[in-house]
Amino acid sequence: MSDGFEIKNKVADSGLVNFDLEKLLPKGKRIGIDLKDFLWEGIILKEKDFREKVAAISAEEFSNSYVYIFNSAEAIVPLWAYFLLTAKITESARKIVYGSREDLEMVLMHDAIQQYDFSEMSGKRILVKGCSDENIPENAYIELVERLKPIAKSLMFGEACSNVPIFKN
Repeated sequence: MSDGFEIKNKVADSGLVNFDLEKLLPKGKRIGIDLKDFLWEGIILKEKDFREKVAAISAEEFSNSYVYIFNSAEAIVPLWAYFLLTAKITESARKIVYGSREDLEMVLMHDAIQQYDFSEMSGKRILVKGCSDENIPENAYIELVERLKPIAKSLMFGEACSNVPIFKN
């Protein structure tokens, strides 16, 4: 500026590391498979029919997708059925879990947090972003604190202008 005043970004100058869990969320298609659709009349597993329906699946439908297998019927399904279905799509899908869409998201975030290299945050003041466009599982925040507590100088949650201190080492 010509009048000698300089606008400073105090947040940038503070050495605060902003971390957004959303950036760890794997991108890609999510597909649910309901075992009810493989059961006779939606309630009974007949091995021959089940095997035929699994064989008819095009594994390419699940290419590079994240898959969750669930059972909305109140039918008892033997464990080998999950094995058979998983074996059919495992080479195409990126990840397969048993459970709901929420369970899938929790597993994906767990894997991402465990694989992320947090070493650059060692000894730093870290602010975990509070708002996200994506639905981040609550468990991801718990796991993040577990990973950061031993290495961070301090941890805060929220936004730079309004945050909640979590801990200081």
